[in-house]
Amino acid sequence: MEFIQTDIPEVVIIEPHVFEDSRGFFMETYQAQKFAQAGIGFNFVQDNHSRSTQNTLRGLHYQIRHAQGKLVQVVAGEIFDAAVDLRHSSSTFGKSIGILLSAQNKRQLWIPPGFAHGFYVVSEWAEVLYKATDFYDPTAERAIIWNDPTLNVPWPIVPGGSPTLSPKDLAGKLLPEAEIYK
Repeated sequence: MEFIQTDIPEVVIIEPHVFEDSRGFFMETYQAQKFAQAGIGFNFVQDNHSRSTQNTLRGLHYQIRHAQGKLVQVVAGEIFDAAVDLRHSSSTFGKSIGILLSAQNKRQLWIPPGFAHGFYVVSEWAEVLYKATDFYDPTAERAIIWNDPTLNVPWPIVPGGSPTLSPKDLAGKLLPEAEIYK
């Protein structure tokens, strides 16, 4: 397993070692000791599985209480995955990072607590699995609007197009209006 730092050091790309032969492949997607040695020593308490059609954008989500760290991977299709630092005291506050995750590249993205998270489905459809470090709490759930111009998230949306959003995501706030972490 390789742990690759991004422009936001706490957000990490994980590239598993994949063993392939004529039968298929095997890879380790999580191993507590290796993750802890890479500085990701969190306990995961919940696994989530999402299936979405092309052009769906989910996010940018976070919980203001019970902040969740997320380990995201794609098991079918391809997404553009994004994280935004919402920790006001951080030197990277308001900065975003985004990468392509796919069943083909088998990469994972670690997004620590204190970040908003979202993804956009690039392929015809995609299935996303992610582990969370805290339980879902609907009373603490918040959303930043996906196209907040101060965030500069480089969503790969076709020029002139618009993504498919839930009513909750359409009601997301701009960063200056949103509750954030201290």
